[in-house]
Amino acid sequence: MKLTWNDTDQIAWILADNNPEIDPLSISFPRLMEMILKIENFSASAEECTEAALESIQMAWYEEVQ
Repeated sequence: MKLTWNDTDQIAWILADNNPEIDPLSISFPRLMEMILKIENFSASAEECTEAALESIQMAWYEEVQ
């Protein structure tokens, strides 16, 4: 299954699993975008990314680790 910027919860789960030592709220949006773009089955481009998408993913990741 290919992921896009709209797959907030799935991306958050992957980030939480792959980065348990990271506080999601400590990550800048540029760094978060880099991390997402490196996910193996992520298929969207950086140009398609919005600040709202990054914020949603960051909040979902934060909720996942709480």
